[in-house]
Amino acid sequence: MIRGLAAMQDRSFRWFFLARSITLVAGSMSSIALAFAVLQVDNAPGALAIVLTMFTLSNVAFLIIGGVVADRLPRALVIQTCYVIDILSVGTMAYLVFTGGATVPMLALLSSINGAASAFVMPAMQGIIPQLTTTSHLQQANAMLAFVRSATTIGGPIIAGLVVATAGPAWVMLVQVAGWLVAIALLAMIRLPPPAKSDSSFIRDLRTGWYEFWSRTWMWSVSLSFMLLNAIHIGAWSVAGPYIANNDERLGITGWGWVLSAEGAGILVMTLLMMWIPLKRPLRWGMLAISAVALPLTVLGLFPYAIAIAVAAFIAGAGIELFNTGWNVTEMEQIPGDKLSRVASYDMLASFVAIPLGTLAFGWLIAAVDVSALLVVSAAIYAVVALGTMLIPSVWKMGRIEESAPDPATA
Repeated sequence: MIRGLAAMQDRSFRWFFLARSITLVAGSMSSIALAFAVLQVDNAPGALAIVLTMFTLSNVAFLIIGGVVADRLPRALVIQTCYVIDILSVGTMAYLVFTGGATVPMLALLSSINGAASAFVMPAMQGIIPQLTTTSHLQQANAMLAFVRSATTIGGPIIAGLVVATAGPAWVMLVQVAGWLVAIALLAMIRLPPPAKSDSSFIRDLRTGWYEFWSRTWMWSVSLSFMLLNAIHIGAWSVAGPYIANNDERLGITGWGWVLSAEGAGILVMTLLMMWIPLKRPLRWGMLAISAVALPLTVLGLFPYAIAIAVAAFIAGAGIELFNTGWNVTEMEQIPGDKLSRVASYDMLASFVAIPLGTLAFGWLIAAVDVSALLVVSAAIYAVVALGTMLIPSVWKMGRIEESAPDPATA
């Protein structure tokens, strides 16, 4: 089989890939729908910051629990159950927006339910991929999933921006509900052996996961650096970006959709490269590449025209994908499979815990200080932290595991 598509020879991965592709198509439009649903109710950056913060707080609160559950139960079942919860919560959002009954507190509550469900899905997703394919195919599998994510990110925000601007955000939410329904059925086709029964307590499982996480310097150092990096990125990009788009004609809502699509295009190009070019030093190159996120933050602050920001976002998107592929492959190769979801949940917790503070802080700072200066300073801090983390010896030297694990069942 063609090297870049080698993971597709595994039957269970094919079903997972199809299900994940559909949810990515629907989910690529959801962030714009939620953002402008909130701004339709209350055109203030603080209102949007509250809703985004509630999602992240709930996500962070349940991540560790989600990791233990995903290691104990069939991971496909965990994902399916959470999709049912998402269908109910997003469907309720759409109903409230359609009927004019949406309020910021209600959208924040429903967003927190989405965040809790996502806290179980994310470690389950991270843990299930090595079960579906071989070690030698992990980079290709991750790159293929990222390819679909980036492809949908290109078209999704543009379509969502047009639909939101003409018909309203509720219609986009209904597309997401339909996508989740189809994905649930497709995930039922995956055949994996049940997880081994554990005699250990929930607390002991937590401690084991913590030991596996903290005993690896490369893991906790990168995770802790992303505590700050994500707070800056999500706060500046997800709050300042839509706010500027909604209030500055030089960018505009449709222009912001094009910017997000350009970021997706950068990811798309890099995923194609990652399907063919092996990363020998995945963390070294990953941290160097992720520092490019500082570029669109700077342009957004100094020159908020859609074309200029889109070019910078393209470069940043490529950098984000190079890091994501390198990080996921390293984690999947270096962490034992029966502990992977727990360890991944600790990584996610460390990386995400400061995002609520970042979104709240930027929501307040945008109204209190000069937005241009705020974004430029934030970009400078981002670049320094990313490049500094790259120089940690275990990050700089991390390589790949060459030997392959036994093939998963393909029948």
